[in-house]
Amino acid sequence: MYITITAQKLGGDYSQSSADFVKYLEKENEGLEQENVEHFFNQYGDEIEAKEVVKEIDGNTAKLKKKEPKFYSITVSPSQSELRKLQNNSEDLKKYTRAIMNDYATSFNREINGKPITVNDIKYFAKIEHQRTFKGTDKQVKENQPFATKILQLKQDIRKIENGKLEGDIKKMKTQISKLEAEAPHQQNGKRIVQGMKKEGNQSHVHIIVSRKDASNSVSLSPGSKYKASEVEMHGKILKRGFNRDAFFTNAETSFDKTFAYKRNYAESYKSKKDFIKNPKLYFTTLLGLPASEKAVVFKILAKSGVPMASIPTSQVQVALKTLRYLKRGVEVAIKSSSIGI
Repeated sequence: MYITITAQKLGGDYSQSSADFVKYLEKENEGLEQENVEHFFNQYGDEIEAKEVVKEIDGNTAKLKKKEPKFYSITVSPSQSELRKLQNNSEDLKKYTRAIMNDYATSFNREINGKPITVNDIKYFAKIEHQRTFKGTDKQVKENQPFATKILQLKQDIRKIENGKLEGDIKKMKTQISKLEAEAPHQQNGKRIVQGMKKEGNQSHVHIIVSRKDASNSVSLSPGSKYKASEVEMHGKILKRGFNRDAFFTNAETSFDKTFAYKRNYAESYKSKKDFIKNPKLYFTTLLGLPASEKAVVFKILAKSGVPMASIPTSQVQVALKTLRYLKRGVEVAIKSSSIGI
């Protein structure tokens, strides 16, 4: 599971309206028959229109300054293994979204009118998407770029030859292009991966727009708070503050496992990511100490991400010496693709 929470920005400034973001999330519905359209939904409602989402989010910003986020985006991206556990992608992801928004609410160390925050205090709208495309920042696109540059130059030279502006062997150049296309390190269905290409396989994920203000438009609730969970005295009163991201990510993972009876391997757990960041030696020692069946799954996850299996150390001494030197970069990719993001 990979979950991110970000404040929506437009360039260097925070978006003053959710309209552009909502329009972006509607792109996948273009050209679809009505029965195949994915609508926005929230904790209790389905088939909510885009214009209603914009109206509700934009109208819930009382007393927020121009330089403060008006809303946050939560992206929930299950791994391929997790998606295979779902019986019906759309309905199951709706069910899971509603479960983790309960987790989101309880992660605030705040009270409204003397009561702990619940999901009823959160104004949010969510939308499921089933496609993803490769971005220019993706490893596959970046590592294919040198080949793309050479191919583009050859194509430009061919056009110049055809227009009489350059001399050369077009047939030979086309052969070079075919060779470069085949030699590019990252391919999908026999074609060089390029920016904008749709990713194969099940790519279902969820986008959530959540208002910075509570449902009553009176209390500011920021998941970007630098305070985890603390108390502060203000005007003679003790006030609770903060959002516990660690608790949210942990509970979101637990909610998925309980909801869909998912048996999570250590390598794809949120705990493993924390171990890897804070104590790489512990991370690899734990991997090597797993039962044989779990270890096999771990190695499969790591191998798919390009981690050199022959370099995995077999003793604690080797762990200390080789962990960061040989494996860290590849394991970071594996963790990012299979775990909840921090």
